[in-house]
Amino acid sequence: MSDEALMRIAAALERIAPPPAPTPDWTAATAFVWHAEPDRLSPVTKVNRVDLSLLHGVDRSRDTLLENTARFARGLPANNALLWGARGMGKSSLVKAVHAACLAETPDLKLVEVQREDLGTIGRLLTLLRAAPVRVILFCDDLSFSHDDQHYKSLKAVLDGGVEGRPDNVIFYATSNRRHLMPRDMIENERSTAINPSEAVEEKVSLSDRFGLWLGFHPCSQDEYLAMIEGYCAAYGVQVDKAVVVAEAIEWQATRGSRSGRVAWQFFSDLAGRHGVAL
Repeated sequence: MSDEALMRIAAALERIAPPPAPTPDWTAATAFVWHAEPDRLSPVTKVNRVDLSLLHGVDRSRDTLLENTARFARGLPANNALLWGARGMGKSSLVKAVHAACLAETPDLKLVEVQREDLGTIGRLLTLLRAAPVRVILFCDDLSFSHDDQHYKSLKAVLDGGVEGRPDNVIFYATSNRRHLMPRDMIENERSTAINPSEAVEEKVSLSDRFGLWLGFHPCSQDEYLAMIEGYCAAYGVQVDKAVVVAEAIEWQATRGSRSGRVAWQFFSDLAGRHGVAL
């Protein structure tokens, strides 16, 4: 093959290959969202989050994650964290609130959210973050894997880092309703079809083991549910007779069939709206 033909092939491949992600302006925001194809980090000028003091019923998880994040922000050793458990109990809210709480002392701490469906591109994201002059909490909300999902292999690059290792300036936080990230029937299927069942299952289950911190979230009690609403009322200046609020809040959760931080916020949003208080 002639040199001219090789040059044409090389030029065609360069046109097909995605261009490198542009270097983000890290001063544009405190939080960013990773988008793939084309690769880019989009700044988030206003993060959807609540104050750390408004999160009730998760005291132990709050204190553990806050301490871990503060150490990481100061350049000290810290662990990747998996926040798992009951839906609506403030897992993602805690990550965003802890990030905000640490910004006062470490303004160069950034939050970068990656969608689960973009985990296959996380190697390119890590290359970009490795050169960043800031420290980054890489955050994936509602992380789980289905039967034919191979993205969990890409996730290992974040947790273990392969040959290069995880960048020193990056830590990974994920939330999930599942402790082991994969459905039980998927694990059982791997056991039944594999040549060596125990090894196949180990590969799947060990993904969760790569998180240094496991923080469990469990359904809240009625007292905790009411304390959440009381805290929201105090924070936003909603003045309503306490007995009325309690009765309405209990009726609200009864119609929903569950109690959680999300249900408490939904009730409070309705209460604030009825009393003309903007949130």
